[in-house]
Amino acid sequence: MKAVDILSCRAIYYRVVYLCCLRSADLEDVKEEGDNALYYDVTTGLANRFLFFDRLAQALTLARRDEQILAVMFISLDSLKLINDKLGRTYGNELLKEVGERLQGCLRQSDTVARPGRDEFMILLPELARAEDAAPVAQKIFSVMNGTFVLKGHELFVNASIGISVYPDDGGDGATLIKNSYTAMQHAREVGKNLYKFFSPAMNDAAFERMVIENCLRHALQREEFFIHYQPQVDLKTGLISGMEALVRWQRPDFGVVYPKKFIQLMEESGLIVPLGEWVLRQACMQNKTWQREGNRPIRVAVNLSARQFHQQNLIETVIGVLEETDLEPNLLDLELTESIFMHDVDAVVKTLHALKDMGVHISIDDFGKGYSSLSYLKYFPISKLKIVEPFVSFIAIDPNDAVIARAIVALAHGLNIKVIAEGVEREEHLEFLRSLKCDELQGNIFSHPLPANEAIKLLADERRF
Repeated sequence: MKAVDILSCRAIYYRVVYLCCLRSADLEDVKEEGDNALYYDVTTGLANRFLFFDRLAQALTLARRDEQILAVMFISLDSLKLINDKLGRTYGNELLKEVGERLQGCLRQSDTVARPGRDEFMILLPELARAEDAAPVAQKIFSVMNGTFVLKGHELFVNASIGISVYPDDGGDGATLIKNSYTAMQHAREVGKNLYKFFSPAMNDAAFERMVIENCLRHALQREEFFIHYQPQVDLKTGLISGMEALVRWQRPDFGVVYPKKFIQLMEESGLIVPLGEWVLRQACMQNKTWQREGNRPIRVAVNLSARQFHQQNLIETVIGVLEETDLEPNLLDLELTESIFMHDVDAVVKTLHALKDMGVHISIDDFGKGYSSLSYLKYFPISKLKIVEPFVSFIAIDPNDAVIARAIVALAHGLNIKVIAEGVEREEHLEFLRSLKCDELQGNIFSHPLPANEAIKLLADERRF
């Protein structure tokens, strides 16, 4: 077969695959673009993945022949989905065009920038003198991306994560280089925003381990390998238990007990936190009702609610369903939220919080002072309790700054008629200092470690005064 025939067949094949991958909303654009849609992205006019692959293959041929270095960058935008959801796809497309233009302005004529799809871009940097020469390009990209994007009167800010792989150190073919640049991008995104990372073999090991753990977590949900321990929350005035916090654990068959810090973040990112969170909520409410039926006085049970759970559209229906199923009074449920929940879609957050309050459910802010820490939401949101972040409590006896912060949090909360609970209370001096601040409740190992339900209830049944 002649070379021209081979190229024609390949072009037809790419076109069929490309059209099959497009959403229906893009088809009209493809018709208008004609054959250009085969090699160019219809939204930005940049090279698409097929043209990028071809240019990468050509660059690799030259690099092998001339013993040169080249780099592949994989760029992911962190905020495009939010813009599409809140402002519409038209704004998202305009943003992509502007991002593409800014990226092109950072590159040489011999470089290639492509948009393979969604919120992703790829860059080919051929003929580099050293692998490190890719770093200034990444820094230049961040400098132009950090500026404001003004679209139809809206000021938008975009964060990006960049992964970089280098030929020949990180792969000898295009597929491997792209895969490794994507892996490096994921690591950059996990560390923080507006960062770039060069690929290293250890990243593949970490990615493989992550995949294994995620698969194990999926099986753990199916096999019911999770269990709950309860830690008492103590009223500082009476010394009696006022509530129990439900803390999930994973009984991993090949490892033993795994604590939340090792798996909660991965479950959040993978979406597994939603079914796990609902299971914990149901089990904790059921256990609290069981304690009442056994003759114990009513107390609250505190359940952590992740940001991903909170923003589920059926959250209210889920909470109502669990309370009805377990026959637990709503005022005996305390949902602990993190500050990150208040960073997006404030109107929806306010609506959900008021719906929960109207039901009688208590709302607490967990780890207050660790994250977002905007004080404005304390005024407008129906919050019952603030939970002082554990590091402040751990060092209040030895660090004057932490003591000042803890004192300010208590005074602020009480001024707004919000109760304060301090977690991580380990020592007598912690307890005495928090007592002097008139903190409302305490939680920590000074009273009890998290315990199985049948052991935790003994503390309540004895009406022990701590």
